[in-house]
Amino acid sequence: VQLVESGGGLVQPGGSLRLSCAASGFTFSTYRMSWYRQAPGKERELVASISSTGANTNYADSVKGRFTVSRGNAKNTVYLQMNSLKPEDTAVYYCTTYVGRRHWGQGTQVTVSS
Repeated sequence: VQLVESGGGLVQPGGSLRLSCAASGFTFSTYRMSWYRQAPGKERELVASISSTGANTNYADSVKGRFTVSRGNAKNTVYLQMNSLKPEDTAVYYCTTYVGRRHWGQGTQVTVSS
């Protein structure tokens, strides 16, 4: 299992970013995918999750209405569209799935600052 995140960066408050996670080494279309984040000095927390078909999604209360998780099963990729970003969204964002055990990507840094 390999998960590779991309799309992070520095953005001003109110701005947008789209994260991508390219997956390989397993049958992507049959597994739920999730995004977590970890801010400095804080525990890793669930941001959003999407079912294998994309029919079901769930979000942390702190990002509802601002973030959207989606997936392209033909491209083995899961996305996180982040709008109306706030300084408190600053964190390393990780893509994850459970295939026999929990697998994590290397993470991508998102910094929201003016």
